[in-house]
Amino acid sequence: MYGVKPPQATLTIGRLARAAGVNLETVRFYQRSGLIHEPERPPSGYRSYGSADVLRIRFIKRAQTLGFSLEEIATLLQLDEATVCAETRQLASRKLAMVQARLDDLVKMQSALTDMIRQCDTSQADGRCPLIDALSEG
Repeated sequence: MYGVKPPQATLTIGRLARAAGVNLETVRFYQRSGLIHEPERPPSGYRSYGSADVLRIRFIKRAQTLGFSLEEIATLLQLDEATVCAETRQLASRKLAMVQARLDDLVKMQSALTDMIRQCDTSQADGRCPLIDALSEG
C-alpha cells in the first residue's frame, strides 16, 4: 500500500548494541544516564528497540568522538529534537574553542618537552639531569 510505513524492526538489547557498534553495557549505561529510553518489559520479557534507537546511539558515539561530554550530548539531543540550529551551533562553537585551547596547551607542552630532551642530549656529564632540574625549578 502506498503511504503506509512498514513496521519498525524490533531489536533485542543485544541486537541493538551490535547494530549500533557498541557493547551491551554501553547501551545500559546510556539508559541509566537518560540518553536513551528503556522500553517497558512486555510479558515475553524481552524489551524491543527500533532503528531510531540505533541512530540515537550512533549519534551519541559520534558526539563523544568529537569530545562532547554526556551532559553536552544530552543537550544536543534535546536541541536536535526541538530543531534549534542556532543553539546547537553555539554549543559546537564553545566546544571548538575548548578544543583549540587544548591544542594550544599541547603545542606548548610539546615545545617544552622538546627543549628538555634537547638539553638532556647536549648536557655535560656532570651527573645532573637538566630535565629533572627544570622540573624542580618550576
